[in-house]
Order: sequence, then structure tokens, then C-alpha cells
Amino acid sequence: MALLDFLNKRSKSAEGEMSFIDHLEVLRWHLIRSVIAILIGAIVIFAFVREIVDAIIFAPTRTDFISSQWLCSLGKKLHIEDALCFDQVNAQFLETTMTGQFISHFTVSFVGGFVIAFPYIFWEFWRFVKPALSEKELRKTRGIIFSVSMLFFLGVAFGYFILTPFMVNFYFNYKLSSQITIMPSFSDYLENLIYTTVGIGVLFQMPLLVMILTQIGIVTAKFLRKYRRHAFVLILIAAAIITPSTDPFSLTIVTIPLYLLYEASIIVATRINKRQNIDKPEEWS
Repeated sequence: MALLDFLNKRSKSAEGEMSFIDHLEVLRWHLIRSVIAILIGAIVIFAFVREIVDAIIFAPTRTDFISSQWLCSLGKKLHIEDALCFDQVNAQFLETTMTGQFISHFTVSFVGGFVIAFPYIFWEFWRFVKPALSEKELRKTRGIIFSVSMLFFLGVAFGYFILTPFMVNFYFNYKLSSQITIMPSFSDYLENLIYTTVGIGVLFQMPLLVMILTQIGIVTAKFLRKYRRHAFVLILIAAAIITPSTDPFSLTIVTIPLYLLYEASIIVATRINKRQNIDKPEEWS
């Protein structure tokens, strides 16, 4: 029903009535332009991929990585050097297939292209959604492209500068047996790096997701406040999964931003509910 309501609103805002196929055609062109933007970014990354791999992809594996040095300095000031000063690791990678490095070349290019093009991709998405919104709703969403893009880049930066050094240090220093030599494939490292950076960037879109769910009436601020404790437990579990290290400080630095995003989501939902004067039945609250 929410999808039908959205399409009806969009049709009324567009010139003339639009059929479902017409909506799909409009959406198709938004998607095509988004893919083109990703391809342009991927071509740029592709041309400099070797420099990017050495200077950016492998940077968190080194002890002179800027955030590793900053965390160690912070650890010394707080007298928790064991948690924040990383040991030297001999991060060597191998590939066991002939096509491994070739495929990784394209993976780095397209993921990098997606990151670069993210603001434009969301702008295309917003252009598709915008006709369904009223003038009042549009005024309330000014600056949304900037806000969403900033949240995404903050998430990527948090994953890259904070979580990735913890991940590398933990896995390369974890010893199940002295007879085991750690030498992962580059593809394995790259997959974990993408998950930790781009994945966190997407996770930082929680307020946007809540805004959409609140707009269509699936959740309310009262619902989010009621289950705040349950959400904290789920966030703590997610932080434990995301963070390989099990020390309390590592869990804390992941849990805090995720929980703050949840609280920000409650604020967003509250403002939307006040604007819509929503009074949900008790079973929804």
C-alpha cells in the first residue's frame, strides 16, 4: 500500500497521469545515469589502482598509519597503551589463483567508483522520490543530499581509520598454533576492508532509513523509545561482530557512534511524527 501511495503521489506531481510502466521507465534512467557515474569513477580509480593499493588499501597494515599513531598517543595519555598501541605486523599477502590480482583490480576500481559517485547516486534517487513530496515536506528535507553524503563518508572514514587498524592488528597477531603461518590472500583482505568501510558507511544511513519508515507509518518515535534497551543490546552484538578484538575499549568505540545514530533516528522520527500529528494505536507504540 505504501508503494502504491507513493506512486499515486508521484503521478499527481508529474505532468499528466503516469502508469506503473512509466514510473519504471523513469526509474530505469535514474539507474542508468547512476551506473554511468560509477563507471566514470571506476575508470579514474582503474588508471591509478596500483598507487591506490599501495598508498590507501595497504596503509592500515602499517604501524606508521596516521590513525594508528594517533590512537597510540591517545592510549599513552589514558594509560591504556595495551589496547591502543598496535604491535608491528608483517602483513604479507598472496594470491593462489592466476586471476586473483586481475579481479581485485576491477573490484578496487568499481568499489572506489561507487564511493566517489555516492553523492550523485543519492541525488538521482532523490530526483525520483522528490515529485511525490509536498512543498512542506520538501522544505523539511532541504540539505538531505549533503547530510546523507556526509553520513556515508563519515562511516567510511570511521571504518577505514578506526576499525580497520584494529582488525588487521587482531587477526595478524592472533595465534591458534605456532605452526600456523598467517598469510591471507589479498582478495580476503580486500573483502574485509570493503565490508568494514563501505559497510559501515551504509550502516551510518540509519537515520535516513528511520525517516523513510516513519514517513510511511511503519515505525514511530514512541516505538523507537520503547525498545531503546533492546536496540542497545542489538547494537552491542553488532559491534562485537564488527570488531574482531574483544577488549572493552574496542567495543566501546564501535558501540558509541552506532548508538548515537539510533538516538539521532529517534529525534528524526519525533520531528516527523509531530509534523504528521501521528497518534498510533497502543500495539504500535
